[in-house]
Amino acid sequence: MEIKERNIAILLDPEKANLDALHFTADCHPDYIFVGGSTGGDTTEFVRTLRSKLPITNHQLPIVLFPGNSSQFTPEADAVLFLSLLSGRNPEYLVDQQIKSARVIRDSHMDFVPTAYILIDGGVETSTMRVTGTKPLDPKHIDTIVDTCIAAELMGKKLIYLEAGSGAKNPVSPDIIRAVKKAVNIPLIVGGGIRTPEMMNAAFDAGASIVVIGNHFEEHPEELSKFVNHKSQITNSDDERFMALAIEEAKKALAKDEIPIGCVIVSNNQIIGRGHNLTETLEDVTAHAEIQAITAATQTLGGKYLPDATLYVTVEPCVMCAGAIGWAQINRIVFGAPDPKRGYQTYAPRAFHPKATVTSGVLENECRELMQEFFKKKR
Repeated sequence: MEIKERNIAILLDPEKANLDALHFTADCHPDYIFVGGSTGGDTTEFVRTLRSKLPITNHQLPIVLFPGNSSQFTPEADAVLFLSLLSGRNPEYLVDQQIKSARVIRDSHMDFVPTAYILIDGGVETSTMRVTGTKPLDPKHIDTIVDTCIAAELMGKKLIYLEAGSGAKNPVSPDIIRAVKKAVNIPLIVGGGIRTPEMMNAAFDAGASIVVIGNHFEEHPEELSKFVNHKSQITNSDDERFMALAIEEAKKALAKDEIPIGCVIVSNNQIIGRGHNLTETLEDVTAHAEIQAITAATQTLGGKYLPDATLYVTVEPCVMCAGAIGWAQINRIVFGAPDPKRGYQTYAPRAFHPKATVTSGVLENECRELMQEFFKKKR
C-alpha cells in the first residue's frame, strides 16, 4: 500500500454506511476507501457491493480494511491495516485478535500494513472504548502520546493511526500531530471529528499523510466535493507558487549559460534554501541546483537533516541529487519536467528517504521550455 501525502480516506462502516448515497466521479473521489467498524457487519458482501457501485473510472480506488476484529477480514479488499491498539492495555486487541487473523491474512497474499492504532480522547465515549474496554490517551499528555508512537516505530509498525474516535467533539490537535511527526519516521493517519475542509487542512499542515473522514460523510455525503476541491486548490496553488520560484532560479542559470535547472526548498511555507545549476561557473560537476539549495537550507536551519521540508526542482533529480535528497531526509519532492535519460527514476528509484513522497509534472511545460531554449542555442 503506497502512502502519499495529503490524501483523503472515506471510512465506511458496513453496519451503517449507505452505499446508494455515494457518488464518486473521475474528478471527485477520495484517495482511499477504508472499510471497517468496531462491532461487525458482513465485510465480504459489503466490499463486493461497494465495488459493484463504483464507476469504471474509480475501480482502481484502493479499498483498505480497517478491521475492528479478526472476523472483519475479507480477501475481497486491496489491503488491510494490521492494527494493534497501542493506546490500550487489553491483550485481546494488542495481540490476540492479530493472532486469530494472522494465517488467513498471510495466505491471502493481500498487501498488509502493520499499524499502531492510538486512540486520543475526543470528548465522547466511542464504540472502540466500549468494545475494547480501554481508555483513550489524554490529549494534554503529549509526551505520553509521542512516546507511544516512538515505541510503535521501534516495534516495526509502518503506520501510526491517531484517532479521536467516531463522532468526536474534538479532533486530534495539530500540536499532537506536529509533535508525533517530528518524533517518528513513519507516515501518520489522522481521523475522528474532522468536519470541515479547514480542519482537514490543519491536520495536513501539521504532518498527517492521510486524513480519514467517516461520520461527517455518512451524514453529509454531498460534501465530499467540497473537501476534495479544497485539498486540490491548496496543494496545487502552493506547488505552482513555489515551482514558479524554482523557475526563476533556473532562469538565473540560463543567464549564465548554465543548463537551466532551479530549486527551492520550503519548510512551514517559508523558503529556507535556493539554488541553480553552477557546474560551469564553479567548474564543479557536483554543483547542481539541488545540491546548492540543500547546502543553503542546512545553513539556514543549522542542521544537516531536513525532514519537514519540501524540495521543488524544475527537472527530475539525477542519481547524485536524489542521493543527497535522501541523505538530507527531505520529506517531499516536487519536480516539473521528467528526465528519462538521466533521472533518478530510471537508475535509482529508491534513492529518496523511505518516508518521502513525490509529485511530478508541476508547471511541466514551463520547465521543459527552458531546457529546450538552452539546448536549441547549443545546436
